[in-house]
Formats: sequence, C-alpha cells, structure tokens
Amino acid sequence: MLAYLLIALVKVLVVFTAMLLIVAYMTLMERKVLGHMQVRYGPNRVGPFGLFQPIADGIKLFFKEDIIVPHANRVIYTLAPTVIVITALMSYAVIPFGDSITILGQKVDLVIADVNVGLLYLLAISSLGVYGVVMGGWASNNKYSLLGGIRSSAQMISYELSLGLSIIGVLMITGSLSTMEIVQAQSRVWFIVYQPLGFLIYLISAVAECSRTPFDLTECENELVAGYQTEYSSMKFGLYYLAEYAHILVVSSLAVTLFFGGWQGPFLPPVVWFLIKVFIFIFFFIWVRATYPRLRYDQLMKFGWKVLFPLALLNILITGVVMSLTD
Repeated sequence: MLAYLLIALVKVLVVFTAMLLIVAYMTLMERKVLGHMQVRYGPNRVGPFGLFQPIADGIKLFFKEDIIVPHANRVIYTLAPTVIVITALMSYAVIPFGDSITILGQKVDLVIADVNVGLLYLLAISSLGVYGVVMGGWASNNKYSLLGGIRSSAQMISYELSLGLSIIGVLMITGSLSTMEIVQAQSRVWFIVYQPLGFLIYLISAVAECSRTPFDLTECENELVAGYQTEYSSMKFGLYYLAEYAHILVVSSLAVTLFFGGWQGPFLPPVVWFLIKVFIFIFFFIWVRATYPRLRYDQLMKFGWKVLFPLALLNILITGVVMSLTD
C-alpha cells in the first residue's frame, strides 16, 4: 500500500509539474509561431532565443498590483480564476501519456488514474470550467464582463454538446469509457480512420470550447474589451490565461488519445510519441489563430446548433449502421 501511494504521488507531481511547464512555454511557442507567420520577430530579448520570456512574464504578473474593483463580490471574484484553473488541471488525471512500466516490482500505468469511467470523468470536470468564467464575469460588477460571461456560458454549453456526441462513435467501437483501453484498441488502426467525421466535429468543437480564434467571442475586444477578464489584474489575470492554455493542452491530448493512437508509434519511446502528436495539435491551434478572422456571435451559435449538432447525430447513426452490418 505504501509503495502504491508513493507511486501515485510521484505520478501526480511529475504530470502536473510537466503540465505547468508545457503551459508556460506554450505562450512562448504561440508568440514565436505567430511572429514567423506574420513575418515579424517574436520574443527574442530575454535569454537565448527568448527562452526565459515565460519566466519573466510570470515574475511580472506576480509583482503587478492586485486590484479588486469597487462593489465586486470579493469572494466569488477571487475564487473564479482558481475554479477554472483547478478544473483544467484535474482533467489531465485520466489521460494516459505512455505504456505501462515496472517500478519497484510493480506494474505502473503511465496515467494518474486508470478508471473505467475516465471519459465520463473528463467530460464532467471540463464542463465545470464554465463556472469560473461566469463567476468572474458576474462578480466583477461590470457590464462588459457580465456579457462576456453570458456569451461564454452559451458558447461552451452549445459546443460541449457537439464535442460529447462526436466521441460516441469511438465509445461504440471500443465499448469502454477507459482511456487506457481506448488507446490499446488502436494498436492496429487509429480511430481517425474509422471516425473521420467524428474527429472533424471534435476538432472544431474543441477550438470553440477553448474560446480560441475564430470562436473567441467571450473576450472580443472590439465589443467587450477583454470580456470576463476586463476587471482582473496581476496573477488573477494570469490564472485565466494559464487555464486557457491548460485547456488547449487537455483537448489536444484527448484528441491524440481518442483518434490518433495515444502514445503508440514505432522506434521512439511512447512518451515521446505522445508529446509529438500533442504538439502537432497545439501548433494547429496557433495556426488557426493566425489564419482566420473572428465569426459573428449569431454565426457561432448557428454553426454549433444547425451544423455540428446534426452532423454529430449523423455520425452516431452511420457508426451504428456500419457496426450492425459488419458484425
């Protein structure tokens, strides 16, 4: 029991330390990639090639003045960024990042918690993230913040439905909610081959769930200043951004797990394959931001309910028909 608890503690520390480090350097990656795509320099002054820029940004945020606006609900205003960060970090508990290894004579799965309802847990935890946004928008006592929070709740609920339905096809094929079993079921063929429509719906819904361009209507600066973040400063503001990038990391890792064979690949260690696939998706998020303009809010909602939702239902129907014909 002691060895089991020790291994679990080590896995938690390693995964969350690595996750926070990756999230920090995702900000540098985005600024560098956007700079090259827009034919300009990204950050290149702090450290060699600008590698210490995330550290400098973190120090700057820590020492900025922490302002709480008058008439704000202080408890909810302070709690909101913490809620959204915690839900983003907790989501990584069931995502496997490698095959099993043996430590101290025990077989250890490279996932914090291999539970048989892993995907259900993931969807439940990720859906709680909207509360942090809504709480921050309402508690700020600012009409722009409130509108940003309301927009976010409508957007995330709408696209969360399509995202959840898009992975039903994978669950029908594997017959399991365990993320480890889903990866192992792709040992011969990745599910992107069986579920191309489901993957496309998942990818678009994931971009909208993260409120990324072209779906970043919750912080639309030409209409809402910074939306729900307008009245935040110092590390409270930083926590919102940390949560956004952590959410990108989670949905990218989940896409790799569900559709691209997880850690599986030839020659290289499993963890390396997993990281390569995840960073391809992160690059895609940045590429989309550099390419597409922002949609109007009515276009955003119509696309979610009138296009993605029916297509997700169609994908489930097609998967069921094909499975019944091939059995």
